[in-house]
Amino acid sequence: MLLSVRLIAAAFCFAGLAAQAHDTAPATAGGPGLKVLVYSNTGYYRHPDIPGINRWLVLMGHESGFEVDITENSLDMTPGVLTRYDVLVLNNANELDKVLQEANRQAVEAWFVKGKKGIVALHATLVHQTQWAWLTALGGCDFNSDSDFSRAKVTLDPAGKDHPSVKGQPEEFWISADWTNHDHPVTGRPGFQVLMRVDESTYEPVRNYFKTRNGKPMGKDHPIAWTHQTEGGGRFFYTEFGHDLRSLSTPFALQHIREAIKWSAANAVPH
Repeated sequence: MLLSVRLIAAAFCFAGLAAQAHDTAPATAGGPGLKVLVYSNTGYYRHPDIPGINRWLVLMGHESGFEVDITENSLDMTPGVLTRYDVLVLNNANELDKVLQEANRQAVEAWFVKGKKGIVALHATLVHQTQWAWLTALGGCDFNSDSDFSRAKVTLDPAGKDHPSVKGQPEEFWISADWTNHDHPVTGRPGFQVLMRVDESTYEPVRNYFKTRNGKPMGKDHPIAWTHQTEGGGRFFYTEFGHDLRSLSTPFALQHIREAIKWSAANAVPH
C-alpha cells in the first residue's frame, strides 16, 4: 500500500498568507485568480529540492495572484478535486505509474481533455513515464540522461520567441541549470512548438554517471522548453528548469514559470 505525504502550504507561511490542512483537500495559498494544483510525488529518483521548489511555487503564486495547492496524495488526483483547478504543475513527478493508480491517471486525462485545462511539467517530469502512454504522448519524449549543473548558452526558437514565458529575452543568452537529454527532440511534431534550445558545445551534456550507462547527448537540436497545444484544447508546457532552486533563482526563471502557468490556463479560465 502506497503511503502518500500531504505537503501543507502552511509550512511555508509568510506575512499575509495563512493556510489550513484539511482531510479532503490540499492546503491553499491565498489570493484571487488562477487555481493551481502542484503534485510532487515520485516513483523514481526523488530530487532533494522538491520541497523547496514547492515552497517557491507557493510564494510565486502568492506574488502573482494564483491560488497554489501542494499535494503528494493520490487521493487528490480524483475528479472531485481536480475540477477545482485550472492548471496542474508536475514538480519533478517522475514515473507516475508507480504512485498513481489507473483510476487517478484516467481522472487527470479526463480533467485535461474535457475541461481544456493546462499542465506545466518541470524538469524530471518527463523521466520514466513510458508506462503512462498518454503523458508520454503529451510530453513528446522521455528521458535518456542529463548533465551536471552547468552554465550554457541558450537560444530562442524564432517561431517561439514571442511566447510570454521567454518574451523579452535576447536571441542568445547564458544561464545555469541541469540539462536533460531526452530520447528524441520534439521539433516538428504536430501541435508542438519549441521555445528554447541549449547549445551542447558550451557545456558537457552527459555527466559521468550516465557515460557508463548509455547516456547520449542530443546534438544540435536539444530543445529545453516547449509547448503542446492539443486538438481538444488542453495546453501542455514543459521546461528543463526546476531541477533545484539554483535553476529557479533568476528573474528569467520567475518569468518563465509564471507565464507558463498563465499560458497553460488560457483555455480553462473564462475571459
